[in-house]
Amino acid sequence: MTTETITHSAEETIAFGRALAAELSPPLIVLLQGDLGAGKTTLVKGIAEGFEAALAEDVTSPTFTLVHEYRGPRITLYHIDLYRIDTQRELETLGLDDLLAPNCILLIEWGNKFARLRSDRNVEITLERVGEERVGETERRIQLCTR
Repeated sequence: MTTETITHSAEETIAFGRALAAELSPPLIVLLQGDLGAGKTTLVKGIAEGFEAALAEDVTSPTFTLVHEYRGPRITLYHIDLYRIDTQRELETLGLDDLLAPNCILLIEWGNKFARLRSDRNVEITLERVGEERVGETERRIQLCTR
């Protein structure tokens, strides 16, 4: 099933993430797709708040650390960024399989680079800036595809 929404600000994207958290139940693999600056981490801020795992201001992009862990009272979120991971071997060294426990959700940016993650994913979220002038725009189209 695919649904689509438009948010008009970073605050609305965070609020959408909060609401989305109520619809997600672990264990899950969620692939986050979108260009650099599309709002993937902004959405994760809301999801983390929705699960009481972190405040929005405490959620940052794991571009260089690759994995950030946020522990809530019921769920642990792993925010993973594979932008700098290029090979299957590099992916395997991260041990993502070890992170997927009954109370965990993996939110994976750039996971669509790897066929195994594309086939294992439960949810795929695509974020895209909309409008004529995309640079600096905060209006986003968010497509949610579940299976």
